[in-house]
Amino acid sequence: MPLSVDPDFQTAWGPIASAMASVPKVAVHDVATKRARFDAAMPAFVSLIPDSPDVETAVFQVDSYDGAKISVHGFTKKSVDALSPGPAILHVHGGGMIVGSVGSFERTLAIEVQQTGIPLYSVEYRLAPEAKDTSLVQDCYAALVWLGQNAKQLNIDPTRIAILGESAGGGIAAGVALMARDQNLQPPLAKQILTYPMLDDRNLTPNPALAQLASWTYDDNITGWTALLGEKAGNLNADVSYYAAPARAKSLAGLPPTFIYVGELDIFRDEDIAYAQRLAAENISVEFHLFPGVPHAFELYCPDTRTAKTALELRRRALQSF
Repeated sequence: MPLSVDPDFQTAWGPIASAMASVPKVAVHDVATKRARFDAAMPAFVSLIPDSPDVETAVFQVDSYDGAKISVHGFTKKSVDALSPGPAILHVHGGGMIVGSVGSFERTLAIEVQQTGIPLYSVEYRLAPEAKDTSLVQDCYAALVWLGQNAKQLNIDPTRIAILGESAGGGIAAGVALMARDQNLQPPLAKQILTYPMLDDRNLTPNPALAQLASWTYDDNITGWTALLGEKAGNLNADVSYYAAPARAKSLAGLPPTFIYVGELDIFRDEDIAYAQRLAAENISVEFHLFPGVPHAFELYCPDTRTAKTALELRRRALQSF
């Protein structure tokens, strides 16, 4: 049988999909319009997320690999017992490498902290095309090193630091995990939690069955990867760093325990399945979930659907598991 949208999800998704279809398509490589559209659309989705009054925020300035200052936004729960150091999460926001900010996801991050009690630190990394190749990963790795070096002051157990990212942020998080492995970061990352991660720049040829249902499209993918990698994007023989495109890594040995989920109608489906299989083949603990009948970012678009609630609960368990 052909792929189809989950009926429960379709009820909520239908009006959103119709609204998206009524807006003229953004031309491939038009990053400026993608950013404008994203900034205009996000408030409607964010408004569906309740405030988290028990979460406080702070902004830290961190030196990146090239001496530039980047911001790391800390979210902590006021009522948590802070007598002993506990776990923490470094977060990398999504946006196809080209759009988004910590502010775009602030309410989402706050509610994660509200519900789990685990402090979360989100990186304001520099975006493509202004930043290229491994720069996004290096910004986030610098934030990870900073978090470990400041663990005592932040009341964090440095052996219990995980990394979390969604979409492009999931791909960047996977790149950070590879860099931490290669740099022999000590203590090592405790876990990587990857939500429908964007891992493979070679995924540019449309799968017709997915293309007609995709919310993040193949044109979007071409735009994002080309902004990051230029003409190397999708070139099988190009010298592309596996930090920028983790699916290109020859070995995934030595990576931390991993949690991944993705929707069946997401164009990242196959690359995420393959990554999970490769991790398992290295005898790394992997929890993987494929959710039928839902597209990319399904829990952001329709958080009250059964599938979204299940996915978010599973991710929260993963956030509390290290």
